[in-house]
This record gives sequence, structure tokens and C-alpha cells, in this order.
Amino acid sequence: MNWAEIYPLLWQSTLETFWMVLPSAIIAQILGMLLGVWLSVTAPGGLRPNPLVNRSLDAVVNIGRSLPFIILLVILIPVTRLIVHTSIGSTAATVPLTIAAIPFVARLVDGALRDVPQGVTEAARAMGATNSQIVRKVLLPEALPALVNSFTVMLISLIGYSAMAGAIGGGGLGDLAIRYGYQRFETEVMIATVLVLLLLVQGVQWLGDRAARTLDHR
Repeated sequence: MNWAEIYPLLWQSTLETFWMVLPSAIIAQILGMLLGVWLSVTAPGGLRPNPLVNRSLDAVVNIGRSLPFIILLVILIPVTRLIVHTSIGSTAATVPLTIAAIPFVARLVDGALRDVPQGVTEAARAMGATNSQIVRKVLLPEALPALVNSFTVMLISLIGYSAMAGAIGGGGLGDLAIRYGYQRFETEVMIATVLVLLLLVQGVQWLGDRAARTLDHR
């Protein structure tokens, strides 16, 4: 094993992991938040209850969350090729990562908004606020610490998913662990890859907890 060769590969794989995770997390957070707000607003007791829409959205979210990511990777190969014109590499992996994270984020956002005290919403409505104003100026600000926590959880999950994407040529740390640590039986490379993943997860969790505590004024 030539560590002079492994170190650059480890650094490159870490950058590929960032390239997969960060765009996926940002897009999934935006779309998932919109879906989560819609779920919360149309739920029974929400700002604009609509049982049919709510049940339909709930079913879509549940189906999306129930699919194992490795199966989703394979199912979405035609979609990935249509969007980025390839199904291999770190750029291609952002497509299934984003789609897998959207229902996950939606459920977390829905839960965070439901935890906002009903009295806050009723007070805003009594002052003449519209539904959109209540969502933008009351629900989302009140749920901000929980939303930050949900983003942290989603980001950590995507780091794990990105390692799994290496199994089908997605690049990143997972691909390095499989090609060198598993196929070449180089245990040291496997251990180094796991350590980097652990450091990434711990760093994201620390930053997320710190941000949530800063935003929580209760």
C-alpha cells in the first residue's frame, strides 16, 4: 500500500462527497420545506385544512421514505441520465440523493411546524394576519431551531447515503472504501475512510447544535 498515493485519493474523495452532499442538501431543503409547509397547512386543524390534498401528500412522502436508498439509486438511473446525461460519478449521485432527501425533509418540517403552539397562530390570526403571513412571519420563525435540527439530521443522513452511492460508482468516500478497502483488502484505507466520515458527521452535528442553540430564544 502506497500512502503517498492514498492521501491525495482520500482528499479527492472527501471533496467529491462534499460535491454530492451540499447541493443535494440545499435543493432538498428548499423543496422539502415547501412540501412540509403544504402538509402542515392542509392537515386537520391546519391553516387551510384539505383532507384530500393532505392524504395525497402524506402518501407520497411515506412512499418516498419507505424506499431503501440502494434501490432508489437503481430505479432512478434513467432519470439521472436524463438530467445529467450520465449515471456514474459524484454529479450523477446528486440526483438520487436529492430525491431521497425531499420526503425526509418534508416530514421533519411538518413535525416542526405542528409543534408550534396553537395559541401563537390564533393570536396572529386575531390580529388580521393572512395564512401566508402566518406561515412566513409566525410558524417558520417559531420553528426555526427545530428546522435547523432537521437540516442537520438530513445532512448527516446524506453523508451516509453518499457513502452508499459509492457502491454503484457514485464516487466519494464510499467509492474509495469499496475500491481500496474492500476489493484490494487494504484495511487501513477502510479505517481511514470511516474516520473521515466520522469527523464529517461530528462536525456537522456540532455546527447544527450550536446554530440551533443560538436561534432558540425560549
